[in-house]
Amino acid sequence: MTVLVRFAPSPTGLLHVGNARTAIVNYLFAKKHRGQFMLRIDDTDQTRSKPEFEAAIREDLAWLGAHFDLYDNQLARLANYGVAFEKLQASGLLYPCYESAEELERKRALQLARRKPPVYDRAALKLTKEERHAIEARGLKPHWRFKLSQSKVAWRDLIRGDIEIDTATLSDPVLVREDGAFLYTLPSVVDDIDYKVTHVIRGEDHVTNTAVQIEIFRALGAAEPSFAHHPLLMGAGGEALSKRIGSLSLRSLREDGIEPLALASYLAKVGTSDPVELKPSLEVLAAEFEFAKIGRAPAHFDPAELTNLNTKLLHSLAFDAVAPRLAALGIGGGEAFWEAVKPNLARLSDAADLWALVNGAVAPVIENATLTAAAAALLPPEPWDETIWASWTKAVSAATGAKGRELYHPLRLALTGLDHGPELKKLLPLIGRAKALARLKGDTA
Repeated sequence: MTVLVRFAPSPTGLLHVGNARTAIVNYLFAKKHRGQFMLRIDDTDQTRSKPEFEAAIREDLAWLGAHFDLYDNQLARLANYGVAFEKLQASGLLYPCYESAEELERKRALQLARRKPPVYDRAALKLTKEERHAIEARGLKPHWRFKLSQSKVAWRDLIRGDIEIDTATLSDPVLVREDGAFLYTLPSVVDDIDYKVTHVIRGEDHVTNTAVQIEIFRALGAAEPSFAHHPLLMGAGGEALSKRIGSLSLRSLREDGIEPLALASYLAKVGTSDPVELKPSLEVLAAEFEFAKIGRAPAHFDPAELTNLNTKLLHSLAFDAVAPRLAALGIGGGEAFWEAVKPNLARLSDAADLWALVNGAVAPVIENATLTAAAAALLPPEPWDETIWASWTKAVSAATGAKGRELYHPLRLALTGLDHGPELKKLLPLIGRAKALARLKGDTA
């Protein structure tokens, strides 16, 4: 069997870390088994679906490295859903309903008031043919419900284990609205059948929906795929994530300087028995992927943990891996600058601030004027390399008697205007003698 999984977002907002985790889990499972990863855009909701969100989904997945092997849009497959609709209708498993949203809400409120589960009462099944014609003669169009078996549906979930749901406790799902638009449930099943999807991997909020869809698979004469429902990724405070939480969208994380491999490593490991740590590639993440490692408790997205992985990744990158991006940020200095500053980076964009220490004008902070004046007088001629810092500070120490923090802190403040930063033995040759001399004298340079 060739593994085929699908990630099926609706293009109604930006991808956030919660649904990106689902994408990563699907992608890693497919690659581990040398299978295929499909991106399916669930865009049957034409009111809320936007082409710019579809484009953003594709862009985000490409940035993350989860490249899809197959691609389709549900909106292009409406005819297929129509065929399935007719088959279910002919088998007597679809029935028309005419209640308005307000009527249904009143029924639900009454059931809740009577402490009964708010399950649709199948009142529409009691309508005679004549009664339906009379209703439609008034201009009302039906929505169509799938008639559940009202029996127990069981399956072996690859993450949650044995699951059994009694569909008698569920409302018959609406598959088609009054305006003829297909809702999510039927198109999803038809696509999985037509593309021969082998595994459906998604959030545990779909568990109940899976029981419904299994009945539809069987009603259409198809075997259902294997299912795996992972716990949801929650916010740091336990709140549910939403694609409308802009701060946790992949776009905002990318703009904030998060590296794709850091995010992929985090999403692959958070909520599992593996430690949350940086991995060198998606291939390694795929090789380590196991459903058995995914815990049952909700995982919590911790921005600090992600930043920590991002920092470790940047510290490990060779200059060649970042050279084009540094150039795009207007950062020069070549490999010498990168090696000098990368231990101080949490985001690649931080390098721009450090480049300003070398290439920009710095307002020096003179903490000890006597010491910096002596240091200026002892500043050796160029050319300089990394050895100049040790020999120069040794001479300044001998001349002033300053040692340790009393020596190094005033020099750092004068040369960079900061009390922390990259190793000065690497930074000083990049700053150069002219700027260093001016800053030691208290001049902005």
